[in-house]
Amino acid sequence: MKYILSFLLFIFISEISFSQDLEFTQFYSNPIYLNPAFAGTHKCPRFALNYRNQWPSLSGSYVSYAAAYDQYFKNISGGFGVILVNDVQAKTINTTTGSLIYSYHAPINKKWSICFGAKATWVQKSLDWSKLTFGDMIDPRKGFIYATGDVPRAGNHGFFDASAGFILFNKVFNIGVAAHHLSQPNESMILGPTDPLPIRFTAHTSATISTVKSKFSEGAYIMPSVIYSYQNGFSQLNIGTYVKYGDLQFGTWFRNRDAFILTVGINTKLFKVGYSYDVTVSKLNNGVSGGSHEVSLGFNLTCKPAPQRFKTISCPSF
Repeated sequence: MKYILSFLLFIFISEISFSQDLEFTQFYSNPIYLNPAFAGTHKCPRFALNYRNQWPSLSGSYVSYAAAYDQYFKNISGGFGVILVNDVQAKTINTTTGSLIYSYHAPINKKWSICFGAKATWVQKSLDWSKLTFGDMIDPRKGFIYATGDVPRAGNHGFFDASAGFILFNKVFNIGVAAHHLSQPNESMILGPTDPLPIRFTAHTSATISTVKSKFSEGAYIMPSVIYSYQNGFSQLNIGTYVKYGDLQFGTWFRNRDAFILTVGINTKLFKVGYSYDVTVSKLNNGVSGGSHEVSLGFNLTCKPAPQRFKTISCPSF
């Protein structure tokens, strides 16, 4: 019975996660993953590292890694970025992506600016057929004890993908939209059938509000944010806020029907480190899933100062 329940749970998880992309909880810790238009918006070289372990209490958890770099270059009138991502799903499906990003920066007036970004990605997916289970392997009383008669069919597939986005911003506010998988590539790892990857749309906005400073307080920054994603009939709304006091930053987020998120970190001019924990509030409760853990690390290198045509984006990033 234990094996059968595990099998049914795996089917349930597969259904609710169908056609949904990897998403990091600390959305702004790796901004060019959220929207390619963010490339170069910090002006100086910026590096970001992310680690995520989703549902660790399950035997088939989801473990993801990301590494990114971006910087503004005056001679190309915009930002350049590189991002590498590895995602292992239930120890069975391994997805590795490498992306190159360009973002064009243009001032609108003295207060407002806009960035247009494009991302070209190569995706390599692999399937470990030996980890799969099939109906003919199940004994009604003893569980999975038989060998399957199913024959492995492929298991590796590589393809090109493309994304684009824009950001409109001023000194304290930004709003943007990104569209991922514009080419809708075939992501099927099995010979024969095709499985077009649906376009994912993301809209996001955030603001940086400064509190009043006094001789008794250094003041703080409150950074409310909203992120909405839609892909193939699935929608997700993330609402939350960060509070930054000195170098300390913490926040809370709520993801619709899914999780309540707590974050804490240190945010200085040179480096950033953050930790977040997702408390599962869906039918797959926290006691079963173990929630989700995520760690981010960022480095902001110094560079030669130059006259700026517009301000850098102030967003709630760890």
